[in-house]
Amino acid sequence: MSPDKIDRRDFMANSIAAVGTATTLAAQSPAAAAQEDASKPAAQSGTIFTGETIQGKKVVSRLDVSDLEPGQKHFLYFQGVQSPAGQNWYVSVVVIKGVRPGKRVTLTSGVHGDEMSSIRTVQTVIDRLEPTEMSGTVMAVLDIARPAVESMQRRWPNSGRGADLIDMNREWPGDENGASATSRHAGLLFNRLLKPNSDLAIDFHTGTTGLEIAPFLIGDRTLPDVKTMAELYPVGLMWDDPAYPGVLHNAFVDVGIPCFTPEVGAARILDQDVIASFVEGTLNVLKHYGVVAGSPGRTATDANMMIGDAAFPIIATHGGLVEFLAKLNDDVKAGQKIAVQRNMFGEVVAEYATAADGRLAACRTDASSDPGNVLAFILFKRPEVTPQRGTETYTEKSYPE
Repeated sequence: MSPDKIDRRDFMANSIAAVGTATTLAAQSPAAAAQEDASKPAAQSGTIFTGETIQGKKVVSRLDVSDLEPGQKHFLYFQGVQSPAGQNWYVSVVVIKGVRPGKRVTLTSGVHGDEMSSIRTVQTVIDRLEPTEMSGTVMAVLDIARPAVESMQRRWPNSGRGADLIDMNREWPGDENGASATSRHAGLLFNRLLKPNSDLAIDFHTGTTGLEIAPFLIGDRTLPDVKTMAELYPVGLMWDDPAYPGVLHNAFVDVGIPCFTPEVGAARILDQDVIASFVEGTLNVLKHYGVVAGSPGRTATDANMMIGDAAFPIIATHGGLVEFLAKLNDDVKAGQKIAVQRNMFGEVVAEYATAADGRLAACRTDASSDPGNVLAFILFKRPEVTPQRGTETYTEKSYPE
C-alpha cells in the first residue's frame, strides 16, 4: 500500500488510540451510562436482562441458555448496537429449551437483509419444535442485520463517512469496539449470544438481489460434523469450500463450532418449495444429533447431490441486456455458450461461455448489467491435473453468499 493510501480501518484504529483520554472522560458521563455494559469485556457469563420489554418480549444484552426454563419456547430480543438516533437495534431470538440435556444448535438468518427465504426457513423449523419432547436447545437468531432487513437490502446502511453500505457477512466475528457500527454489532452478537450458546451452528442465506442461485450448501467437508450435517439435506448442490475469513460460518468454525451455510434460493421472495427442502434437512440434523426424536427423511443421496470444490465466474465485459442460453441448474460443458449481451440497438456486443464442465449454479436475474458484474457462476470439481486457463476459483468480488 502506498503512503498516500491509508486503509480506513488502520486510520480508525490509530484515531481511536489517539483520542483514548477523551474517550475515557466521555465514558464517565451520564450519557454513556446506558452503554456501560457494551464496553465491558465479553468474558462475563450469565444472562443479563436489561429490564426492558418490547411487545411483551424481554430484552437481553447477554444470554446464557442454561439460565432459561426447560420445556419452553422463550421469545427474546437481543440488544445490539445503537443506531445514529441513539436507540438500539434489537435482534429477534427464539430459544427452544428441551427437557433433557443435549446438543445446543444455533440457526442464524438475516445477516443479509434481502434474504427472506432464509428467515422463513428458520421460522418454520422453530414452529415445528415441541420443547417438552426435546433434548438440548435450539436457538434461532432471525434478523441479525436488522437495519438491512428493515429495508430489504443486502447491506447494512452506515452513516460513518456519509452514505455507506457495509456487507455484514464480511465483518465476523466483529469487534465490540470496531471501526463501524456493523463490526460492533457483529462483535456484540458473536461474543454475547452466538459463541457462548452453540455446539453446532447453521447460517442460512439466499442469493443476492439480482442474482438467483440454485439451492445449495457451502461448507468445508473436511470437518466431520459439517460433512455429516450437509449430507442430511435433500439439496442438489454443495460447494465444498470454507469460503474466506469474515463470513459468519467461518467465525463459528474458527472457535471450534462446526458450521456451514445453506443457500435457500433467490433473494426477496419466499420460495415455499425450496424452503421445504431446507426445513426437512434442518430437522434431519436435529434428529441425527438427538435433539428431536424420529428418523431422518430425504437426504443428499435422494437429491443426487453434486459436490464441487471450485466455481468459474462469468463476468460482464460490456453493458447491455443479458439473455441466457442455459437455465439455472443445467449441466454445462467447457466452451458452451451461456449468455449473449445486446446493446440498445439489439446488436450482440458480447457472448459468454464457460471454461469448465459443471453446473450452472447462479445466474443474473436483472435483465441488464454494467461491465464487471457477475452474470453467472459454474460450480465444478477441480481436475487432478492443472486446469485449463480460465477456470480460476470464484473470487470475493463475485461471491454470492
